[in-house]
Amino acid sequence: MAAKDTLAQWLRDAHAMEEQAKTMLDAQSSRIEHYPELKARIEQHLKETERQEEKLRGCLDRLGGTSAMKDAGAKMTAMMQGMGGMFAGDEVVKGAMASYAFEHFEISAYRSIIGAAEIAGEPEVKAVAEEILLEEEAMATWLYDHLPTMTRQYLEREQTGSETAKR
Repeated sequence: MAAKDTLAQWLRDAHAMEEQAKTMLDAQSSRIEHYPELKARIEQHLKETERQEEKLRGCLDRLGGTSAMKDAGAKMTAMMQGMGGMFAGDEVVKGAMASYAFEHFEISAYRSIIGAAEIAGEPEVKAVAEEILLEEEAMATWLYDHLPTMTRQYLEREQTGSETAKR
């Protein structure tokens, strides 16, 4: 398989990944009530993710198109993950932990796409991937920096018997 074909495949995977991220972020945001800083950051990243998905679609249009099947599968997976969180008493903490892990998966995907774009002679794709990579790294750093505080907030709410600890 030629480098450009592999790059197109990886872009389709990244597009599906961003579709999944949109669904997961939207589900998280809709349930968060008592962690305003987390909710605001998730909503900011949701907007970034929507722009990322559009930029990836533009790259894919030039290289061969998106995959409706992959996008549908990613949305279904994200919906099930989002629904599963509704039943966890410590949803806010586990959601942040899952988001941190997901951000690192995205970071590794975009690092690979950057390398593939270099080999395939696609500087525009490389530039898009580099731009997206910065946003994913920023979100991962934010989660890393704030996870201890969110955990403390959750535990303090839980210790007082607050029904709001979960959300």
